[in-house]
Amino acid sequence: MENTKKTGIVRELDRLGRITLPKEFRRSLQLKEKDKLMIFAEEDRIILTRYCEGDIFTGEQEDLIEFEGKFVSKKSIRELVRRAGLELKE
Repeated sequence: MENTKKTGIVRELDRLGRITLPKEFRRSLQLKEKDKLMIFAEEDRIILTRYCEGDIFTGEQEDLIEFEGKFVSKKSIRELVRRAGLELKE
């Protein structure tokens, strides 16, 4: 084996398959209790990313407007206006 130094923190899975993210990671990434994370698998890696809600209709992540705790893209709003038979003045 090469003379390499492994870095990182080792955690065991509990009986339900959970791990705890170290406080240092949560602090440096500004993660708070109840924040949502997405989990991906890529080859032999597990990747966690901060979950960002998208447009409630399309899932798009760009040009979002928050309304009543939900996100809608400007593109979806334009389409809803068109389908409602209304005119949009920009």
